[in-house]
Amino acid sequence: MTSLAVLCALVCAAANAAVSALQRLAALDVPAGGTGTRRLRLLLRSKVWWAGSAALLVAAVAQAAALGLGSLSLVQPLLASELLFALLVGTLVFRRGPGRRTWGAFTALAAGLALFLAATRPRPGDDSATTARWAMTGLAVAVAVVALLAAARTVRGAPRAALLGCATATGFAMTAALIKEVLSRAGAAGFAQLWLDWPVYVFAATGGTSFLLLQATLRAGTLRVSQPALTLADALVSLVLGGVLFGDRLALGVHTVPAVAGCALIVVGVVGLSRSRTLASGWDTRDDTLDGAGDEAGEARAQGPDRAD
Repeated sequence: MTSLAVLCALVCAAANAAVSALQRLAALDVPAGGTGTRRLRLLLRSKVWWAGSAALLVAAVAQAAALGLGSLSLVQPLLASELLFALLVGTLVFRRGPGRRTWGAFTALAAGLALFLAATRPRPGDDSATTARWAMTGLAVAVAVVALLAAARTVRGAPRAALLGCATATGFAMTAALIKEVLSRAGAAGFAQLWLDWPVYVFAATGGTSFLLLQATLRAGTLRVSQPALTLADALVSLVLGGVLFGDRLALGVHTVPAVAGCALIVVGVVGLSRSRTLASGWDTRDDTLDGAGDEAGEARAQGPDRAD
């Protein structure tokens, strides 16, 4: 069951990477001016945006299957592997490949995540949480998201994209927890009874809001900033929600050292990513005149002898 949950989580991560790349590309094709309603209408006319939405549906099904088979603390952190899939998908969509150091940074993130999960061995708790626990947790999550959105309104550029990414990730982590709750109650009472209970409606509202926040995040800045915020914050918040809501447990003690080493690799990956000139130079913009080799050569000319990638 655990290996099947891991497989479904990886399918979800790959589909999420396609969502980010395709909907980022669709967002770039929408003019910056105009009202939010006009921009939304233009997005709805985009075949690329609809392809991204179809990938989101695949991701949702795979995520639900993974959460039905494994714990929130196991499944959600695995979705950070989306960063590696994002490189593969983005290279195809934007027709240019990141440099070697950027690949190294993403690999460090993946290796750190794998080491952390192997060391802590997340153990599942309860399949469902009490309504009182949900109410308290939901209030805390709502306050955190509102605070992040308020902070995002005061800045522009990369900080805005990062803050919106964290708000979106928090919403998606809460959505994942609600998926697990809905699946648990459906298994206990049946799908007919499910529509008479609150979790399915809160799930729909939370998921829909998070999806709209994702559109704002992708418009706010490049994947260089938003992607790490989306994936890493989702993993962190999910670990917290898994413990608070369902009582998921992490094995620490003698496993603390490799767990810390895994976290250190993740930090190395994040720092390497934030300093990557490849992603900073417009990797997630489509330029039909450049292929992977041309992009590398173009960056070398633009950056001179102090080229980071």
